Amino acid sequence: MLKHAINGEKVESRHETGLVMIERIRKHIEHEEFDYQTLLGVLTDYAHPRDKITDLLRKKMIIRVKKGLYVFGEDYRRDPYSREILANLVFGPSYISLEYALQYYGMIPERIEAVTSVTTGRSRKFITPVGAFTYRMIPLPAFQPGMDMVDIGDGRTFLIAVPEKALADKIHADRGVVIASQKDISGYLLDDLRLDPGFLKKMDPDRMEIYARCYGSRKIMLLANLLRRIRRQGANDARS
Repeated sequence: MLKHAINGEKVESRHETGLVMIERIRKHIEHEEFDYQTLLGVLTDYAHPRDKITDLLRKKMIIRVKKGLYVFGEDYRRDPYSREILANLVFGPSYISLEYALQYYGMIPERIEAVTSVTTGRSRKFITPVGAFTYRMIPLPAFQPGMDMVDIGDGRTFLIAVPEKALADKIHADRGVVIASQKDISGYLLDDLRLDPGFLKKMDPDRMEIYARCYGSRKIMLLANLLRRIRRQGANDARS
């Protein structure tokens, strides 16, 4: 029995425990990532649901990623939580791009710890118990094209830039890099980013040109032209 009534008020049973509560929550919340309203909806039968949430946090049965966003504690997870899904939820509108997306696609060898995203809001960085999330502001015309939805099963999805868009966003973000020719852009990709040359042959130059026009970027347009040349000559000729 969760509660009984005294003068019309909800009162929890003295035998109610955090373990019983978390089992109740797990029964109703299927996924590992959830928000405050979802959690509150499960606890409506309790007289003081906010106090119960505080207790769950104190006991590390749930973990606050940021205000209003949670994951289950390590001992109460059914599956790993998704940092990609969390990245979409921590700050928005946003989608994953830049270095993290390049790593996600296997385009660069580095392991990227922070999940990097682009947004139309101001640039932000969040340090959370589940890792760092960074957001770089880009113009709305450059934000709208080039995102893809990834389905990881059980109705869980996240938004991420397609490979061409992730690379275009990265080039735009590295404003201090001087790129004035196809040779410069090739050196930047292969030497600075250590991009796998095989990906250049797979990329769509028409897509890259769209992103160049959205950004108004000569550097990204140089990359679009390089991709066209590579398609004609082969990825091994990226430096020529």
